[in-house]
Amino acid sequence: MNVLRRLTLALTLCFFFGAAYAQYDVGKPVKWKASLEELSDGVFEVQVAASIKEGWHSYGLGPYDGGPNPTILTVSGSGVELVGEPYVKQGGKRVFDDVFGMEIDLLEDGDVLAQKIKVGPGAKKIDVTVEWQACTAGSCAPPDEVHLTLSAPETLSAPEEKKAGSLWGFILEAIGWGLLALLTPCVFPMIPMTVSFFLKQNEKNPAKGKFMAILYGICIVLIYTIPIAVIILLTRLISGNMAADIFNWIATSWINVLFFLIFVLFALSFFGAFEITLPSSMVNKADSKSNRGGIIGVFFMALTLVLVSFSCTGPIVGSAIIKSMQGEIMTPIIVMLVFSIVFAIPFTIFAFAPSLLKKLPKSGGWLNSVKVVLGFIELALGMKFLSVADQTYHWGILDREVYLAFWIVIAGLLGMYLIGKLRFKYDSPKEYVGVGRLILAIITFAFMVYMIPGLWGAPLKALSGYLPPMQTQDFVVVHTSGAEMGTFGFSTEAEKAVLADRKYSDKLHLPHGLVGYFTFDEALKASKEQGKPIFFDFTGHGCVNCREMEARVWSDPKVLDMLRNDFVICSLYGDDKMEVMPEDYRTLEDGTVLKGMGKINSRFVMEKFNANAQPFYLVLDSDGNPLVEPMGYNLNVDNYVSFLKKGLEAFGK
Repeated sequence: MNVLRRLTLALTLCFFFGAAYAQYDVGKPVKWKASLEELSDGVFEVQVAASIKEGWHSYGLGPYDGGPNPTILTVSGSGVELVGEPYVKQGGKRVFDDVFGMEIDLLEDGDVLAQKIKVGPGAKKIDVTVEWQACTAGSCAPPDEVHLTLSAPETLSAPEEKKAGSLWGFILEAIGWGLLALLTPCVFPMIPMTVSFFLKQNEKNPAKGKFMAILYGICIVLIYTIPIAVIILLTRLISGNMAADIFNWIATSWINVLFFLIFVLFALSFFGAFEITLPSSMVNKADSKSNRGGIIGVFFMALTLVLVSFSCTGPIVGSAIIKSMQGEIMTPIIVMLVFSIVFAIPFTIFAFAPSLLKKLPKSGGWLNSVKVVLGFIELALGMKFLSVADQTYHWGILDREVYLAFWIVIAGLLGMYLIGKLRFKYDSPKEYVGVGRLILAIITFAFMVYMIPGLWGAPLKALSGYLPPMQTQDFVVVHTSGAEMGTFGFSTEAEKAVLADRKYSDKLHLPHGLVGYFTFDEALKASKEQGKPIFFDFTGHGCVNCREMEARVWSDPKVLDMLRNDFVICSLYGDDKMEVMPEDYRTLEDGTVLKGMGKINSRFVMEKFNANAQPFYLVLDSDGNPLVEPMGYNLNVDNYVSFLKKGLEAFGK
């Protein structure tokens, strides 16, 4: 652990001072050292310094037609763009060589070669290769080469647009969940208890009472946030990738079935079938501690609030956290922090000013209505978890039209409940429908009507991230004109023969009738045979943003035409649980054999492209090298078209 900490500190210092170094020792007579220097915003200079033994030299950059072997400097990497050609930054001596009969450049000890580059977001490392031949009077060593690696500047390795956008989306959603949790019937009764407790504090010492009220809010936030933070940080200390692996497993494995059952359980409870409570001994113990007063009493008062409200906030908290677990380390902590702050603020206010209790509406039938509406929402949200497990394991029990049928029925029943045509056990009789309920009912029925065309293949782009992919639809109305013409056809007999033997195409399919490959090796082979660049798509069955990109961006006629005609598509799933064929097994250095498609693909993408986010798009040449900077979640069609065109142009050079 100490070694890891020292290594991390060393790397941090390197990044802080804006330079990274890599050194390779070839023994006598040459050593090379590479470094990185920032010239301007986003533009850097790779510097390769020569350490050459006295009396020896290497040759310059050339070229020397019919002359000696020049020194060749090559810089590459994902997200790295070359600016101009390599050049001699320092030293270099021009002489006339009698043997070759031409002027040549000599490199000696201390001379420096350089290459300007632009480093884009998402870049992790910079690969530097030097090829040279060292000579001395009367003899030359055999040509040699060295491969050096520089770490990209930390400021440029920030999350891509997709991550930032998703994080803000999760934060806004956490705020919404926090506000919604305040309306649940489990939480509402805690407000009088809170006011009663702090009313006594204010009577004894008003100044101390206000301090205790602020402390009360802080305790609520800490009780909600610290447990999830501790779990994440512990796994982070044990293994840098363990937390991400755990979250990815939670988000895509069979445990989603358990989440589905939990959501159904809570929905039934909200409908009045039974009451979910924590053991009374646990709640009573926490409540008795809260009567002690002082700081300890405030803490246990906050703990009592969290425990008593568990039956209503549990599924809400679980939904907020689980939906944020897409391989990110900090997102669940931030989501929980935001949720708890929003949840704690009103209680802090009531604790700060107990007189506000008089202005609150009395509890009654409206609280049960809120509870029932939440039950319908929980039931609909639970379907997503079952859908993810269904896709990753290829069960085929919850295809798109089946999923939509459930959502349509749930929306219809919710609408009937809102207008008073459906009542539950603890509902109060209603003589009329209020304006608020009517507006909600109109929205609910409109949502139901919007989903109905999806049963026959309508794209429903507004819901694309939450529905199973279109290719799971059993019946679709196919148009054979315009942009859709040729969707299910191939251009040549040769392509038909190749695509018929694509691995795993019996279970994996691309959207919009596109054809492609689901192994990297097959895509490379097809790219070389067809003379087309590779469109690389790192995706996942449980990736909401991937489905949105496919429904909103890939469906655009310009994008669809380019993907169909100009690229060889390679889609790798990072969460698929299918066992691959034996020839595709991956054996790690420690002897572990990976057999699952998702594990193999995730490790491959991380090692080759330093990425684990989904979606992750690249344009590659026929050798698998990136041609342009990667792209993540971006719903701007023009940006996506520009990304594809740049890849095509780079491939044609």
